[in-house]
Amino acid sequence: MTPTGTLIVIAKEPVAGRVKTRLQSEFTPREAAALARASLVDTLNTVRAAPAARRVLVLEGRPGPWLPPGFEVIRQRGDGLDERLAAAFEDSFDGSPMLLVGMDTPQLPAELLGFNWPGYDAVLGLTEDGGYWCLGLREPDDQALIGVPMSTDHTGRDQLMRLEKRGKRVLQLPTLRDMDTPWDAAAIAAEYPALRMSRLFRRLEHTAHPAMLFEQALGGTARVVATGIDGRTLPSLSELDRWQSPADEVDRLALSRCEGPVLDIGCGPGRIVTALAEQGIPALGVDVSPQAISLTTSRGAVALQRPVQNRLPAEGRWGSVVLMDGNIGIGGDPADLLRRCAELVRPNGLVLVEVDPDDDLDDTAPIVLRSSSGRRSTPLPWARIGSRTLLRHARAAALHPIEDWRTPHRAFLTLRRTA
Repeated sequence: MTPTGTLIVIAKEPVAGRVKTRLQSEFTPREAAALARASLVDTLNTVRAAPAARRVLVLEGRPGPWLPPGFEVIRQRGDGLDERLAAAFEDSFDGSPMLLVGMDTPQLPAELLGFNWPGYDAVLGLTEDGGYWCLGLREPDDQALIGVPMSTDHTGRDQLMRLEKRGKRVLQLPTLRDMDTPWDAAAIAAEYPALRMSRLFRRLEHTAHPAMLFEQALGGTARVVATGIDGRTLPSLSELDRWQSPADEVDRLALSRCEGPVLDIGCGPGRIVTALAEQGIPALGVDVSPQAISLTTSRGAVALQRPVQNRLPAEGRWGSVVLMDGNIGIGGDPADLLRRCAELVRPNGLVLVEVDPDDDLDDTAPIVLRSSSGRRSTPLPWARIGSRTLLRHARAAALHPIEDWRTPHRAFLTLRRTA
């Protein structure tokens, strides 16, 4: 039997920053675009395998090497999505029935893309989030689409009501899941592991850059914990909620030891620098994270985006350098970091270090950042050390201990640079 009907795919060119923005809560714009491209290729391959007289891609943007042969390409037109959908049907019509799908359901099976609708005027497939993944019409009908609210949790229901109000008998297809969020992508990848999108998701899931996950955690778009490579959670490095809160009583007690001006290495969201400024003590925070610098400056404190090993202002003239919240672990080499601190403070200047409450701890194994959706970073050089290990490194850096004090859950050492 000769195939009949026109299959339409409506899509955006998968350009970073313009597609799948909701995936960017845990993926970079480029990674989100790569997932969108993989999802689009999966969809196009399924449409290509389904029986149809014609296959049309209604595209916003330009076609690329991801487009397989066998598709006519039509440029999208219209303002809102409702107008673009209506135009897609109008521009693709050749007298035969049409079935339109999007690019967000890479798992759709080819058997759902047929044109055997005896007794029905339209076809509609809903999505779990309240939208719809396909719409079939026997002929264009602008009034069946224009004005239907798009991108809501009731778009699918509203579209069904509009079709029925237009007097159409509607065949409803199975409900599918859209790939809109990282959790959607994870669920689809788990259930349909052979998809191109699923294979890419698994690669990306375990190769996130640590800085990106830290940025997202600071921005509140993802909850992140630190673990060892073995997956064991490290409580002392998983207190981001405390880091984002204002300085507490213990923090202020530690900062009372400081002599100004103060340099806060790895300042994060800026609670320490802010607390020092509130006490009238000149202070500067440094961090490699743009989000951390933005949060610090939004609190009215001063911060500089720069690695600690790069040239910093007032080298050799700081009254105190602080390494709070386990930041002695930055870079994975505490001895080298302490030597750098000794270079930064003035003669007889102070270095205040928060260490692990376990005095004998000496762990220089890398850590891994993990998000609540399962995303995992590449290993990040880090160190966790207790007071005895720190003292050994301090002696080599010409830093003399003058105070060792602690609270029930936190421990600190104050060191003075020897002349």
